[in-house]
Amino acid sequence: MDRVIRLGLLGCGTVGSGVVAILARESDDITERTGAKLEITRVAVRDLTRRRMLPLDDAVFTDDPAAVVEADDVDVVVEVMGGRDDAGRMIRRALQLGKPVVTANKELLAHEGPELYQAAGAAGVDLAYEAAVAGAIPIIKPMKESLAGDRVTRVVGILNGTTNYILTRMAEEGVDFRAVLSEAQALGFAESDPSADIGGHDAAAKTAILASLAFDTAVHADDVFTEGIEGVSLTDLRVADRLGYVVKLIGIASEVDDRVAVRVHPAFLAKTHPLASVRGSFNAIYVEADAAGELMFYGRGAGGEPTGSAVVGDIIDVSRNLLQTARGAVESQHRAKPIRPMEELATQYYVLLDVEDEPGVLAQVATTFGDHGVSIAQVWQEGSGGSAQLVLITHRAREADLRGTVTALGRIGSIRSVASVLRVEAEVFES
Repeated sequence: MDRVIRLGLLGCGTVGSGVVAILARESDDITERTGAKLEITRVAVRDLTRRRMLPLDDAVFTDDPAAVVEADDVDVVVEVMGGRDDAGRMIRRALQLGKPVVTANKELLAHEGPELYQAAGAAGVDLAYEAAVAGAIPIIKPMKESLAGDRVTRVVGILNGTTNYILTRMAEEGVDFRAVLSEAQALGFAESDPSADIGGHDAAAKTAILASLAFDTAVHADDVFTEGIEGVSLTDLRVADRLGYVVKLIGIASEVDDRVAVRVHPAFLAKTHPLASVRGSFNAIYVEADAAGELMFYGRGAGGEPTGSAVVGDIIDVSRNLLQTARGAVESQHRAKPIRPMEELATQYYVLLDVEDEPGVLAQVATTFGDHGVSIAQVWQEGSGGSAQLVLITHRAREADLRGTVTALGRIGSIRSVASVLRVEAEVFES
């Protein structure tokens, strides 16, 4: 076979090294599937002095990303360097040059995705990004292609392995948050700066990308209501278990009243829901569509070779299209809808109060909830000897009303603190 597709790699860290390893190991099969040999001709790295145990000649390495993008012997640009500014410039330049791009950059796509999709369309080339959401799990292609003739109504995902690992360990072994976080960092599940993970921002970026695809609407990371898991306590997990729930950090994108609602936060999730059984560092995405019904995608959401496998799959797709002078499925904004404010969310809530153990406290609490239009479904008190905890589960209420309730509770002298507020998601998700 004399046809060759020449690849320029931007970045050669964990994911980039995984891509190189897979391309080398599976070379013969990939050639048969692609219809051409895939050859890495240029690789941009930050440190040329670093020793890399990869099946590549030293001559292919450079510390100038632009040299890779501009090179005449690069047909497809593969961006796995991460970050926004430099990566964004390199991708835009590659598209201007008419070169297809494969990227794993969720941060960039979450903030500038719709604009980059338009740039790819104007250039008439592919921009592929299966690896940007949930690592090895195939979700972008199903959303763009398999469900193209259907109408997606809701996407719910456990999209961050670090937070799922932490919450699983806390729930199953009773280890507190800080201890599990330290363990996750030692095992390599969490970064030395874990704020993007535990703060929900990583999941929010992925949810924005999925929402854009699901609802043909430009959704950016800033449109996603985001809360992390820093405040989730062992008490919250014990209460959830008692009531038939687990606590998960979930991303939810749905179409409500002709608007798109997008949010990421920890929630009580019914144990009967398929996502409730997703443990450890695994990811999963649950999709509801009019014709297809309920679909579940599950697997490893991170790691060099798992994510690299998704990148290689995209490389094969765009290389086939390049040989055929064709393009793959494209993104659309033909149903563009406004973003629904979080304040209009209607769901149930779990509220944990630290209170004085004295007569009349529960009556004050119930009155405060009623004054703000929030109805209490369940309540019980635990503790004695001067202090106690009140656990309350509400009926469905508006987010704005619940927030007003919490603010008012904080002004009651017999309430020491509002210890926790989490949303309660039923088996059928509310809007």
